[in-house]
Amino acid sequence: MFLMTRSAKKKQQAAQQMRNEMQPGTGIRTIGGMYATVKEIHEDSVLLEVAPGVHAIYAKNAIGAVLADDEYNRILDGADPIKTDEPVVPDDASSLTGAIADEDTDQAKADKIDLGKDAPKADDAEQPAAKADKADKDADADDAKDAAKADAESAEEDKKSGGEAK
Repeated sequence: MFLMTRSAKKKQQAAQQMRNEMQPGTGIRTIGGMYATVKEIHEDSVLLEVAPGVHAIYAKNAIGAVLADDEYNRILDGADPIKTDEPVVPDDASSLTGAIADEDTDQAKADKIDLGKDAPKADDAEQPAAKADKADKDADADDAKDAAKADAESAEEDKKSGGEAK
């Protein structure tokens, strides 16, 4: 038993009518999203040209939409016509501010108050950090030597005692 609602039937009939209106040379989009030109129409299948000289056979049910010539050509050429009567919205707000924002930032830099604090020189800043790093490395090396020595001593004690726990 096959049961369909009225709206589903209408959609199915519209899709069937669209597929029947195809003619050789018509641009189509498959249900998978591939664009092609109809070359031949058979009872249940369609021969499509997906690229110049490249043909593929598809079931008629795989045709998702029959496109108007101007829409099909626009999609294939990759040209999105920009309507001049619509305002162009930029990707970021920086271009909206223009020269006024540049003048404001220049004025803000000029109004900056010098607090008299000099930044330390690069050489002076690196020397204490380098000394601290060297001291840390030396301390780590000493700790490692002490740990190795303690391990060796405990191993010797274990050998002398015959491996018994204390």
